[in-house]
Amino acid sequence: MTHVRAATLALSAVAAFTSPALADVNLYTYREAKLIAPVLEAFTKDTGIKVNVVSASSGLEQRIATEGANSPADVVLTVDIGRLDEAKRLGITQPIKSEVLDKIIPANFRDADHAWYGISARARVLYVSKDRVPAGTTITYEELADPKWKGKICTRPGQHQYNNGLIAAYIAHYGVAEAEKWLTGLKANLAQKPAGGDREVARDILAGKCDIGIANTYYWALMNNADPEKKPWADATRVLLPIFKDTGGTHFNVSGVILARHAPNKADAMKFIEWLAGEHAQHVYADATYEYPLRAGIKVNPTIAGYGDVKPDSTPLSKIAAERKAAADLVDKVGFDK
Repeated sequence: MTHVRAATLALSAVAAFTSPALADVNLYTYREAKLIAPVLEAFTKDTGIKVNVVSASSGLEQRIATEGANSPADVVLTVDIGRLDEAKRLGITQPIKSEVLDKIIPANFRDADHAWYGISARARVLYVSKDRVPAGTTITYEELADPKWKGKICTRPGQHQYNNGLIAAYIAHYGVAEAEKWLTGLKANLAQKPAGGDREVARDILAGKCDIGIANTYYWALMNNADPEKKPWADATRVLLPIFKDTGGTHFNVSGVILARHAPNKADAMKFIEWLAGEHAQHVYADATYEYPLRAGIKVNPTIAGYGDVKPDSTPLSKIAAERKAAADLVDKVGFDK
């Protein structure tokens, strides 16, 4: 426990709630500290259980694997199906046995073997120029490869996990050969070499470098509501919800959890995991992180709801995860990031 406290890199506000009498959960996470802090603070207030946080931008799964049976990790809270799937592949998970979660989390947002559960969701959508893309325009994922958008699209690199998930979803829908044609067409439509993050596509739209950016739903809300410096980027754009033509659904990914294989505080870790799917946490997720709650009956944040009605793609995330390597190979094959 001592070295976990020493390794705590973020969320000191959470530790402020601690006292020697409180129990602990050791959380490893990739979530941005400012996004996840309200959730962890609420958990400690509700339960009296302190959360010790190890935060990093990469390598947590490998760290837990290296720590082996001596790992202090109880729970990993991360974004993207890729990292959840990687944790399962490395053997650092144990089954999460919870009738509570099975009732709350839809089947397509959890692992069939109970290795991981989604807690909240985000959609991979389009930021489009208010000035240069007429209101009422619709664009499907398939149409991103239409030559009419040549030189109009900006995105972060194709090997980034968010785009890897979208490309893997395309493969899950249409197969590798069709996905290669699509990715080749999308590359031909890029205005510039893939670079930066999701917020930067809005910046580049404001600068006139492109008209359409591929990005996650919550970034626009954060720029608009919580980042005065970047609000002009949001003001120059609006969010468009693309769909896959075959299912009529929008690609969703998740923030999710695993229970670490050697969790030393398993009972409290399970309390934490089930609490994340509870009404209080799901409200906090909706309003503090601008993600879609996965628990039925929880209202989406008004900014997110303002994007319009959305129908999540029904393709199971586990099926999409199985295509991650094929997606990465395609990015290299078509030279998408060059």
